[in-house]
Amino acid sequence: MMYKKVLVPLDGSKLAECALPHVKEMAKNGFAGKIILLNVVDLHPNIFAEGIDASYIQKAQYENSKKYLDGLKAQFQAEGIEIQAEILKGIAAQAIADYAQQVGADLIVIATHGYTGMKRLMFGSVALRILHDAHTPVLLIRPAPPGK
Repeated sequence: MMYKKVLVPLDGSKLAECALPHVKEMAKNGFAGKIILLNVVDLHPNIFAEGIDASYIQKAQYENSKKYLDGLKAQFQAEGIEIQAEILKGIAAQAIADYAQQVGADLIVIATHGYTGMKRLMFGSVALRILHDAHTPVLLIRPAPPGK
């Protein structure tokens, strides 16, 4: 087995989920042992400044994350793949990089738009920050072009 622990950060988007078929194939073909699905509940700092009850929002985000990850976990288990799901609080890229190191992940698999230039500067990229900050190898997955 090449990778004992593979970390898959997900944000609930279809883009992020395009990494899942690749991870499933890795597991089925013996290249990956335990798969760890990770979602980070990321609250924007301005919420606290605006006097909004952030604990309510955070609780709702946590419950949505749990429901989302439980559904994905069931799919992996149905295919006989060893799976774990985790929810963290924090700033996404840093939390992912830190968690990968903490659990001894051998690989991080994450989807990316592959933006360059101004688009990357305007939209930012969690994947790019993880690639830069993580001490774990990172496999970037780009979505298939429309119609493929």
